[in-house]
Amino acid sequence: MKWTDTLDIAIALAEKYPDVDPQYVRFTDLHRWVCELDGFADDPNRSGEKILEAIQLAWIDEAR
Repeated sequence: MKWTDTLDIAIALAEKYPDVDPQYVRFTDLHRWVCELDGFADDPNRSGEKILEAIQLAWIDEAR
């Protein structure tokens, strides 16, 4: 996965953290959790606020 795979990342996060409400996750934690996902293979420095926000919104949609 790369940073642009927002939906795949959101699904993986929802599966790994089923008891977490993604609406309240800080971007610093979200960044770390994405980098720790199995199958994530992108430069940690390539993410930004827009990408993290897109991942968070996709995760919120998955959690519903």
